[in-house]
Amino acid sequence: MDHTHIGGDVFFLLTGAILVFAMHGGFAFLEAGTVRQKNQVNALVKILVDFALSTLAYFAIGFPLAYGITFFVSAHELAGLAGGETFGAQGITLVRFFFLATFAAAVPAIISGGIAERMKFLPQSIATLALVGIFYPLVEGAVWNGNFGMQAIVESLTGAKLHDFAGSLVVHAFGGWVALGAVMTLGARKGRYAASGRSHPFPPSSILWLSLGSWLLCTGWFGFNVMSAQSLNSVSGLVAINSLMAMVGGIVAAAVMGRNDPGFVHNGALAGLVAVCAGSDVFHPVGALITGAVAGIIFVRGFHICQERLRIDDVLGVWPLHGLCGLWGGIACGIFDLERLGGIGGVSFAAQAAGSLLIAAFGAVAGFAVYGVLKSTVGIRLDEEEEYRGADLSIHKIGSAPEAEIR
Repeated sequence: MDHTHIGGDVFFLLTGAILVFAMHGGFAFLEAGTVRQKNQVNALVKILVDFALSTLAYFAIGFPLAYGITFFVSAHELAGLAGGETFGAQGITLVRFFFLATFAAAVPAIISGGIAERMKFLPQSIATLALVGIFYPLVEGAVWNGNFGMQAIVESLTGAKLHDFAGSLVVHAFGGWVALGAVMTLGARKGRYAASGRSHPFPPSSILWLSLGSWLLCTGWFGFNVMSAQSLNSVSGLVAINSLMAMVGGIVAAAVMGRNDPGFVHNGALAGLVAVCAGSDVFHPVGALITGAVAGIIFVRGFHICQERLRIDDVLGVWPLHGLCGLWGGIACGIFDLERLGGIGGVSFAAQAAGSLLIAAFGAVAGFAVYGVLKSTVGIRLDEEEEYRGADLSIHKIGSAPEAEIR
C-alpha cells in the first residue's frame, strides 16, 4: 500500500508538471498572436529557450536556494535507492522539481509578453538566468519553505502565515511586477506613441493564435492550481471548482467591460485564474466567482490605464494581467476566506495585504535592477533598423512564413 501510495503521488505530480509545461505553449501562442507578424517567430523561440534556460538555472541554483536540496549526488541516491528522506522513495522529489520548475519558468514567460518586439535575445537570456536562478527562489523559498523566518514573523504579527496556495503572489504578482520594471527600462516600441501625445496601437497579427494560447493556458491551469496540492491525499475538488468559477467570472466581466473585444475576453479568463491561485483552496465558489470577475475588470481597466494614460508599452498587458491581478488575488484571499463569506477561514487579511505589497515591491525592484544593469552594460534593445525589420529576421534570420516570403 505504501508503494502504491507513493507511486500515485509520483504520477499525480508528473501529470501536473506536464499540464503546466503545456501552458508554456499557451504563453508562446498568446504572444505570437498578439505581436505583429514580423515578430511571431521570435515569440515562439523566446518562450522555448527561456524554458530551457530556466530549467538549467533552477536545477543548478534556484531549487537548492529555495529548498536546500542539491542534485549533484549519485543517481542511486536521486532515485531514492540509497535510503534517507532527501529525495524520497521512487524519486518523488525529482518529479516535484519538474513540477516547480514549470512554475519558475513562467516568470520569464510572463515578462516575454511585455518586452516583445524590441528586446535583444542574449540580454533576455541573461535576465532569465538571473531571475530564475536567484530572485524568484528567494520569494518562493520565503513563502513556500519558510526561509529567512518570513512566515514565522508574519504569523507572530498577524496570527496567520501568508497564504498563497498556487502562486498568485509567488509566480504571477512577482513576474508581473518584474515585467513592469523591464518594460519601463526598455521603453516603448517605435511609433507606438507620437511626440504629440497621440497613441497608435498596433493590431494583433492573429486572433486565432491568440485564442489558442488562451485555451492552452486555461486547460493547463487546472494542473497549475489543483495539483499544487502535490499529493493525492491533499488534492481537493474545491480547488477545481473555484478555478473554474474564477475563470468564468473573469471571462464575463472582461466581455462586458471590454465590449466583447476578443483580446479582452480571452485574457479575462487568464485574469480570473491568476487571481484565484492564492485562495483556491479556501474560497467558496461564489467568492471565487467574485474574485475572478473583479480581476477581469482590473485587467481591462488596467490595460487602458497602462497603455493610454501612463504610456507604458506593455505589449500583452502582462503588468495588469499578472502584476495587478496577482496582487488582487493575494489580497482577495484575506477577504473571501472568511467563514462568514462561506470560506474555510484561517487566513489573515493583514498578512495577505502586507505580504502581497511586499512581493510586488520586491518584483519591481528586481525588474528595474536586472534590466537596468543589462541596459547599462550589454544593451537590451534592438536598434531602430532591426526593430523596423522585425525580430524574426533581425534575430532568427527567418520569418513565420518562409515559403510565402520567397514567392
